[in-house]
Amino acid sequence: MATNGLAVQLENVTKSVEVGERHLHVIKGITLNIHRGEILSIIGPSGSGKSTLMGLIGGLDTPTTGRVIIDDIDISRMNEGRLTQLRNEKIGFVFQLFHLIPTLNAVQNVALPIRFSTRRQYDPTTRAVELLALLGLGHRLRHRPGQLSGGQQQRVAIARALANDPPVLLCDEPTGNLDTKSGQQVMDALKEIRRDLRTTVIIVTHDSLIAEQADRIVTLEDGVIVAERIISETYR
Repeated sequence: MATNGLAVQLENVTKSVEVGERHLHVIKGITLNIHRGEILSIIGPSGSGKSTLMGLIGGLDTPTTGRVIIDDIDISRMNEGRLTQLRNEKIGFVFQLFHLIPTLNAVQNVALPIRFSTRRQYDPTTRAVELLALLGLGHRLRHRPGQLSGGQQQRVAIARALANDPPVLLCDEPTGNLDTKSGQQVMDALKEIRRDLRTTVIIVTHDSLIAEQADRIVTLEDGVIVAERIISETYR
């Protein structure tokens, strides 16, 4: 657990990529502190750098310059082996597409990250049942993805992301594939997770109704933060 109350710290982070003969600056010196237990929405137009920023926070990419610190651990120059372990233990990922294994039931899908963990904290089945019950799916434990609604599948995906009790949950358009009602159910589930587990939730979204339910909204344009709005500080 972060000793300074910050789950994520970005210190003057930049990211440049080569596109043909062009040197493209995607992230241009972002500094951002995200508190433990905070729900943060990241918004901005297509091409603003949102996905790149999420990749940097999630250890899926490394910054060109600057530092990315997750739960007091500087991941900026980690090798891939250590990053893989950190992602399994410190970061949960939730995507627009649920990426559940269709032949496994809900409990088996959620238990997978625990079975692959090198530092197993929980019994896989017990933990999966507990998380699914927390997310209102105690009556769907043995159902396979094809037997669940879209909103239910996304809640299974959230439970799977939480399997190893990561301090940070990264959600990339988590309601983008859902109708309004199902999307709100998923957002309610994320708020309950923050309340019950004190997990930091970072959401990239184009949905203003979802973004407005965060504690803070950060707006990106052209690789820089152009606006920041605090909605609530109840996480403090």
